[in-house]
Amino acid sequence: MEKSPGFRVAILGAAGAVGQPLAMLMKKNPLVSVLHLYDVSNTYGVTADLGHMDTGAVVIGFIGEEQLEVALTGMELIIILAGAPRNPEMSKDEILKNNVRILESLCDAIAKHCPKAIVNMISNPVNSTVPIAAEIFKKAGTYDPKRLFGVTMLDVVRANTFVAEARRLDPRKVNVPVIGGHAGATILPLLSQVQPPCSFTPEETEYLTNRIRNGKTEVVQAKAGAGSATLSMAYAAEKFAEACLRGLRGDAGIVECAFVASQVTELPFFASKVRLGCSGAEEVYQLGPLSEYERIGLEKAKKELAVSIEQGISILNS
Repeated sequence: MEKSPGFRVAILGAAGAVGQPLAMLMKKNPLVSVLHLYDVSNTYGVTADLGHMDTGAVVIGFIGEEQLEVALTGMELIIILAGAPRNPEMSKDEILKNNVRILESLCDAIAKHCPKAIVNMISNPVNSTVPIAAEIFKKAGTYDPKRLFGVTMLDVVRANTFVAEARRLDPRKVNVPVIGGHAGATILPLLSQVQPPCSFTPEETEYLTNRIRNGKTEVVQAKAGAGSATLSMAYAAEKFAEACLRGLRGDAGIVECAFVASQVTELPFFASKVRLGCSGAEEVYQLGPLSEYERIGLEKAKKELAVSIEQGISILNS
C-alpha cells in the first residue's frame, strides 16, 4: 500500500468527546500520514472505527502510560486534549489542580521522546495550561517558545460566524482577530479590524463581544446540560492543526491567532496574530490600532490573564 505523504501527528486524549471528532477530522486531512491516538481507555475502539475510513493516514491506538513513549516517538505535531472529567461541583482551581498532574506526565514524556514536536495545547484552562507546559519543558531543558501554542481558534471561528450572521456575509470569507486569552473577559475580538471591513454600533460591538465570549454557555444551554462545545472545538482544533502543518510544509503567509510566549504586552503569554512556519511561531504580530472599546477591554483582559498565568505556575510549583 502506498503511504500518504504528510506529517506524523499524535492526539493525547483521543477517546474523549472532543478527541473522537478531532481524530476523524485529522484522519481525513491529506497533510497527515500517521495518526497516533492516545488515551487512558477506549482508544482501540476509536482506532478500529477510524481505520475503516478510506483515507491515506495510518491510524494507531495507544492506551496507558506504558504505551506513551511509543505513542510519542517520532511525532511532529502533538495535540493535547487530555484532562480530568469536569464535575459541575468542582471549582476552577480543583479542575486545574487535577489537570496539572496529567499535564506533568504528558509534557515530561514529550520532552523525553519528541522534544522538537509542535505542541498544540487545548486542555483547559488554556490561560494556565500553556504557562504550566512551558515551565515543565524549561525544567526538562527542551523549551522552545516557538513550538508551544495555546489553541484559541474556537474564539476566532465563533467571531467569524457571528459577524458573518450579523452582516449577511459568507463566514468563510470573514476574518476577525481575537486577542488576549481563552476565557471570559480575556477573550477580546478586534471588531475594528474585521476583514472585510465592517462598522458596528456600540450596541452591536457589545452584543457581539459578549456572544463570542459566552459561546460555550450558549452551546451548554442548547444541549440542556448534556454536553459542551465538542464538535465546534474539534473543528477549530483541526483548523489550527492544519495551519501548523502547512507552516511546517513551508507554505508562505500562514497567519492565525494563538496564545503564545509574547512580547506584545508586558505579559509573558498573550494571544494575537502569529505567522506559522517551519520552526513554529516565526513571528508574533503587534496588535495594530484599537478602538476605545478595545483599549478598555485590553486592560481588563490583561489583569485577568495575569492572574491565570500566575495561578497555573503557582499550582505547578506547589
